[in-house]
Amino acid sequence: MDLNYFASVPDKVQELLFNIQAMMLKLGVPIAVVHNEVAPAQHEMSPIYCQATFSSDNNVLFMEVCNKEAAKLGLAVLFHEKPFAGINGSGKHNNWSIGTNTGLNFFYPGKTDDARKLFVTGIACLSYGLKQYNELVRCAVAHAGNDHRLGAQEAPPAIISLAPGTGFETHVDAIINGGELLGYKAEKRLADPKAKAAMGAPCGVEDRNRTAPFPFCGNRFEFRAVGSSQNCSFPIAIVNTVMASGMAQLASLIEGGKSHRDAVAQMYKENREVIFTGNGYSAEWPVEAAKRGLPNLNTTPLAVATFNSKKNKEVFKAMGVYEDDECNARQEVMYENYNTVLSIEVETMIKMVDTGILPACAQDMAAYTAMPSLAGDRSKTYEGIMAEVNKLKDTFAAKPHDDLAKEAEYLCNKVKPQMAKLREVVDKAEGFMQKGLYPYPTYEEIIYSHHS
Repeated sequence: MDLNYFASVPDKVQELLFNIQAMMLKLGVPIAVVHNEVAPAQHEMSPIYCQATFSSDNNVLFMEVCNKEAAKLGLAVLFHEKPFAGINGSGKHNNWSIGTNTGLNFFYPGKTDDARKLFVTGIACLSYGLKQYNELVRCAVAHAGNDHRLGAQEAPPAIISLAPGTGFETHVDAIINGGELLGYKAEKRLADPKAKAAMGAPCGVEDRNRTAPFPFCGNRFEFRAVGSSQNCSFPIAIVNTVMASGMAQLASLIEGGKSHRDAVAQMYKENREVIFTGNGYSAEWPVEAAKRGLPNLNTTPLAVATFNSKKNKEVFKAMGVYEDDECNARQEVMYENYNTVLSIEVETMIKMVDTGILPACAQDMAAYTAMPSLAGDRSKTYEGIMAEVNKLKDTFAAKPHDDLAKEAEYLCNKVKPQMAKLREVVDKAEGFMQKGLYPYPTYEEIIYSHHS
């Protein structure tokens, strides 16, 4: 299972990926990366970067092209963040940077002192935005599908932190302690493969921390928490907003009389807690994050509840993005979307069990009438399905109907756990039934059928 990333792309999938690549090129969107991803049946494509609004539109176009081209080959492309238990979910890694109209990149260390100062200053502004508006950035990727994915391999935890690299983290502490803005050495290195038969592998200036929501990638930062079904424009708009707030804060400090160095040092000192270059998957990180004052909003309802806070409304208004009523409306849309998706999933699950799973269970049990001793745990398991689906029906029927926030919390904390219980017993039944009797495609058929 771990070899999927390095295996050859299945012929049928490669045909699809190349067809998508050709169609996107016709539409003016060159695709630079085509390869397997970590999970079986998971694949990645990446476009050549461009201006953010165009790139977001191109991504929506890409998703539409994927669906159309897949249908021509009898395949389907799934953009759900976590369609299968036990294997990686899918996401979008939004590579993002900001540049001046004279060609300077805020997130490229540069070869001149001015460029290096801009680099150190730009990350200070970003650290301010991510620390001061941490909940807002979490809201940017909060929706039903992503709740299944965040915190798993290749996806960061729900705790928003910044990973500029261990070397740069040391430089930040030096600045806080009175050091100059210059002094950080951005040098590419060779990674030691620990094998005599292999030469050193070229790597970036800093290690790209794949467990972090915001790791540094040499000339940009990568927002790794965006869901695969999302429109990228909203997360990018939020990131731009908090970055702009950091730039405004820096300007106010300098205009208030502080030197460039002292203003940057103050911003790093006041927002040092958001910089973390360790293992975001470790059990210790949530404990450490709580000590640092970083929220762990690990469900959509927890995140969305913070979206229209006074603080967030103020930054949206100050940056010219949303007025107060627009913030309230956006929050309502986020709640409504979450509740609608969860309700559709519940109703679909119940229908699948009632019209497909339970009839198949009855048919399977009938095959053991002559020799009931061979049935094993079938009777207990199949009766368990009936019990759990009835509990799900009752739990779902009791959801609140007059308050979107309360409905979202109820769906998240009451209904989803019952869905998981039903899922567990149905998965067990799938392993019992003879081939051809189970009414839906099995994992094996879904994940590996395109290899034939």
